[in-house]
Amino acid sequence: MYTKSAAYYDQLYQFVNYADAAARVRDRILEQAPAARTLLDVGCGTGQHLEHLSRRFEVEGLDLNPELLRIARERCPGVRFHQADMTAFALPAKFDVIACLFSAIGYVRTLENMRRAIANFARHLSPGGLVLVEPWFTPESFWTDTLTTNVTEHGDPKIVWMYTSRREDRLAVLDIHYLVGQPSGVEHFTERHELGLFTHEEYLAAFRDAGLTPEHDPVGILRRGLYLGRPTPAA
Repeated sequence: MYTKSAAYYDQLYQFVNYADAAARVRDRILEQAPAARTLLDVGCGTGQHLEHLSRRFEVEGLDLNPELLRIARERCPGVRFHQADMTAFALPAKFDVIACLFSAIGYVRTLENMRRAIANFARHLSPGGLVLVEPWFTPESFWTDTLTTNVTEHGDPKIVWMYTSRREDRLAVLDIHYLVGQPSGVEHFTERHELGLFTHEEYLAAFRDAGLTPEHDPVGILRRGLYLGRPTPAA
């Protein structure tokens, strides 16, 4: 869905303190799995979390968008990246930690796909490993019929992005308009972003059905909550 805005992604989200967010993720991992060594960031985007997490873990990244991955490879030249769908990727390695941050899980769109993604995370998890998922909004918490405006004025180009928020059944729909201004002119383009709205109970069920014992932190990294899962011991 970042077909046109990928080149501007880092500037659009310059208000996010990735160093602080990554430190919070690191601390949660070390609380839950202090021996963790390897980490896969699913939906890694431009690699800003991995830039910091790579200082503590042996990391890899995975994303569906080739342009976001191009930027990530430039940012983290020593890191291995994979272009794949989070619901269906098949890597030869297993990982001590699999993280899906910044609400990337919402882009799977449907409950069936969310369950597939969590199950796929579990399949790629080392024994005793840890899954972390930072959720998108629930059907109850998502705001509708609103207008949001953001302006990025630091650096070039200057960008204004504005979007409406509405709900279509179990989808959050953001129709985003971008104005990208440079001395040579102003470009306008649009993107439609659709993110699945999943309930708290649906996340817990997806973890349990994937063989993971879930834990929920209602605050999480960026106040969106956080789901953590460890392999459920055999009965």
